[in-house]
Amino acid sequence: MLSVQLGSALSVDLIAAVGAAGTAWLRLTMGALILLALARPPLRDVRRRDMPALLGLGITTGLVTIAFLAAIEHIPLGTAVSIEFLGPLTIAAVRSHNAKALVWPAVALIGVVLLTKPWQGDINLAGIGFAAFAAVGWAVYITLTQHIGDHFTGIGALTLTVPVAAATAAVVGIPQALGHLGLGVLAAAAGLAILLPVLPFAFEMLALRHMTPTAFGTLMALEPAFGVLLGLLVLHQQPSGIQIAGILLIVFAGAAAQRGGRRRPRNLDSAPSHTDLNA
Repeated sequence: MLSVQLGSALSVDLIAAVGAAGTAWLRLTMGALILLALARPPLRDVRRRDMPALLGLGITTGLVTIAFLAAIEHIPLGTAVSIEFLGPLTIAAVRSHNAKALVWPAVALIGVVLLTKPWQGDINLAGIGFAAFAAVGWAVYITLTQHIGDHFTGIGALTLTVPVAAATAAVVGIPQALGHLGLGVLAAAAGLAILLPVLPFAFEMLALRHMTPTAFGTLMALEPAFGVLLGLLVLHQQPSGIQIAGILLIVFAGAAAQRGGRRRPRNLDSAPSHTDLNA
């Protein structure tokens, strides 16, 4: 979570130079090159029926990355992370197979309202819209990643999907970044790629080998708090008291939504594998 949110906070300067889509394209491209240097794509293991999910995950990752970076261009990092978190939180509540669990996304939504303070009249609709798009995309991302993780292990799937994500971001990112590329920009993009996506993906896989998916998801509920903390320390985005209350509501709702959210054992359903992360 620290790596993800630090990468997001440090991306703000690169966004100013090459735009949100340009930053997404550079970061994903560098991440794809690093992953391909670390592992060979498991092309022999790819079945025809896997292709829609692999392509869908790659495209979704590219779109979510662009949308989230566009969001933090308009609204504070902590607010963008909190809105985006509504996606995985809703998925966790739905997967609990308990109608009462659906109250937690509603609680988190109250927290988002406290964060955005629409009653003040200066709400940034563009930033909120991009973050909401990222939330929907993140929900799709988790669903597809769970499906793919049942067949591929290690970072094999990443060597297939991250290049697709980079190609997706390139459609908008290359025109936006052209004319602004230099050694400094490329070096910054490479460093940011290590922070996100390379390190978080690796750390996440290590964590999931030692804890249950439910425990992992509960800890991941701290993601919005990390967003606010890094926004404060790196970007000097000071939350108000009512915004801190909103963050606490979202974190509480995210942890509570994990109750009963385990997947069934392999003989009843598919095997537990991945993974949620923040790209």
